[in-house]
Amino acid sequence: MKYKNINLLFALAFNLFLRVNYGECARILGIFPVAGKSINILSNRLMKGLADAGHEVVVISSLKNKLPILNGSYTDIHLSGISERYETWLEEIDLYQTPEDTTLWETKNLNDLMFWVYEETFKHPKLLSFIEKKEKFDLVVTEYLWSDSVMAFASSFNCPQVVFTSVGGNNPSVNEMVGNYLSPSYVPHYWMLGTFPNGLNFFARTKSFIHYIADYFVHNLILVRSHQALLERSFPNPPDVRKAFYNVSLVLLGSHSSFRSATPLAPNMVEIGGFHIDPPKKLPKDIQAFLDNAKDGAIFFSMGSHLRSKNFSPEKKQIFLNVFKRLKLKVLWKFEDEVLPGKSDNVMIRKWLPQMDILGHPNVKLFISHAGYGSTLETIYHGMPSLMIPVFFDQFNNAQQSEERGFALKLSYSDKNFTEATLYSLIREMLDNPVYMDNAKEASRLFHDRPMKPMESAVYWVEYILRHKGARHLRLKGLDLPWYQFYMLDVISFLLLVLIVIVYILKKVITLILELNSGKNVKKLKKN
Repeated sequence: MKYKNINLLFALAFNLFLRVNYGECARILGIFPVAGKSINILSNRLMKGLADAGHEVVVISSLKNKLPILNGSYTDIHLSGISERYETWLEEIDLYQTPEDTTLWETKNLNDLMFWVYEETFKHPKLLSFIEKKEKFDLVVTEYLWSDSVMAFASSFNCPQVVFTSVGGNNPSVNEMVGNYLSPSYVPHYWMLGTFPNGLNFFARTKSFIHYIADYFVHNLILVRSHQALLERSFPNPPDVRKAFYNVSLVLLGSHSSFRSATPLAPNMVEIGGFHIDPPKKLPKDIQAFLDNAKDGAIFFSMGSHLRSKNFSPEKKQIFLNVFKRLKLKVLWKFEDEVLPGKSDNVMIRKWLPQMDILGHPNVKLFISHAGYGSTLETIYHGMPSLMIPVFFDQFNNAQQSEERGFALKLSYSDKNFTEATLYSLIREMLDNPVYMDNAKEASRLFHDRPMKPMESAVYWVEYILRHKGARHLRLKGLDLPWYQFYMLDVISFLLLVLIVIVYILKKVITLILELNSGKNVKKLKKN
């Protein structure tokens, strides 16, 4: 208890130091229109952290923040209706049919979905009413999910812009906005599976290059124009989307180098992966009792917020039920229905479960997850082995990388070998082989070993941007260069020209020498 109090006093003193040096609390606007619950967990946690640091926070979002605010102020501007239509869309499509290898066409479909959200956002009455008030802000925070039009708000308020992304440091668009252009020769595109510990072979480099090129042209030739047109339809004299895109003071990355492949970062790119995770809290009584009584251990099973176990195919559902019957361990299953026919006595189902708190219980031995990025970071935070069942988009990559790091096994939902025998074998392998727990604990040690907690890092860097009026000194100079100078085409052209001139002169000199020698030889022949 003594050490906890010391840590608390240190944290308060640290915040007081920042308050004194900054001089006053700031008005910070957060704009997070995307309606996904897992995404809003991150954005709400980030903005709560800024409010708890003493700032006046206003958040425009499709979901309300339910987290308690300890300090400062927090105002929700709720864009009602968007999340409800988003949930309807989730019910109508079958995410379980998503192929493992993400294609460019599927990326386009995701972009189209995001664009629909932004269209709904800009015509929402509450947003229009907010804009009419012409309030002033010191900083704007947005999440980048192909959201170029949303980034224009900072230009309207004439203040610095902070971009948060949950994807990580190898997203080409996020790196492009701060001039940190990545090389596809050794940084695989973020849709590619795996960490490539031995480097990219020729085929992988070719695939990476194609993804990068397609990403660049889709963004710059299609998305930018679409978002500019959206602003022009919505407002008179709208800001320039392209200028707003390159006017970013800070990028907060929801990744950490202990999990992602090492990637070069610009000075104004900061990793805060795991900032949303709190130490485990007390569980509800029924769940606490269920796990406390798990003498042989327990398995926690959740497919996250977007996927629903109740929508498993009947065959898959029966596979899980049959496997869980064969286990002595208790199973805590997030299942979005009141009843589950055929459920054995060792299984407890709940529509919602406090995931981060459950993973901290000492009797939980294995986490069966969908390999969502937030769940993956929580797995690493708690040093928990995981059997990952990826279903769509980045989940496949998260599962692949986790398996390569040795603390997880992967069984894609669409895998043809997804049978009762396979599932049971993988669960037994992870429970009986201590190497997975050892690797999970090592991954957790790397994850926790940093100079300050990730939320403290996020608050520090946001306040750094505020103190230094956008911190232009962190901006890479390459952003101000025309493309031909950035790629040194003018220098290469000059050197080629010099080389051509030198070759031409050498050719003339050699020709002249040869002609002179030839003339001398002719004179010698005439004398003879």
